[in-house]
Order: sequence, then structure tokens, then C-alpha cells
Amino acid sequence: MSPHSPTTTRTDTRYAPVTSVHYDLVPARRLSLETVAGRTGLHPHLVQRFVALGLVDAERDAAGRLVFAPSATATLARVQRLRAGLCLNYASIGLVLDLLDRIDRLEAALRRSGARSDQPPWT
Repeated sequence: MSPHSPTTTRTDTRYAPVTSVHYDLVPARRLSLETVAGRTGLHPHLVQRFVALGLVDAERDAAGRLVFAPSATATLARVQRLRAGLCLNYASIGLVLDLLDRIDRLEAALRRSGARSDQPPWT
């Protein structure tokens, strides 16, 4: 290549860069232990046990009470379905939840990459 020939740089233009900015103008809504227990039909002590086992995430507020993200009710419903449908113990449910979350992340990464498979998804 001669030093006078133009050089071109190839850029992949399939995906435009996306800039996402998130401003917390309103604090994230949190649910109390009683609210989560009422929505799921579980006893509050059982919900506390699920938190201790790591099956559902919770934080403590300034007064030391458990508070949950709105998605906690869906997570607890998933735990109940796994327990009733597959008769799994709580340690196994934690493993299954981790595997299902990993599968979701992998499938999302495949969708983002645009990779196609000849076989249908297993789910």
C-alpha cells in the first residue's frame, strides 16, 4: 500500500450506539413485608425465611424493616409455582431460579447479537 493511498476504516453500522441516562426524580417504589405477604398469600414469616434463604431480594429501610422491589411478588409467585409444580425443596428452588435467570440473560444476549439458529428456542 502506498503512503498516498486513502485509508478507510470500516465500522459496523448495524447497531447505533444507544445512550441511556436515568434520573431518579422519584424514589423507587418499595413494598412493605405486609404488602408483599398479602399480595402473594404467604405468611410474613415465610417471606422472611425466603429472604434469609436468598430466594427473594429485600433491603432494610431506615427503621430496619424489610422493604421489597415491586418485582418481588412475581419472584415469590415463581417460587410457589416451582415448589408446588415440581415438589422442589427451597435449596433446589434457589438453584433453578439462578439457572432460569442465566438462561434469560443468554437468550437476551443472543437476541441483541442478531444470531439466528435453525432450531426453535427450547422455551
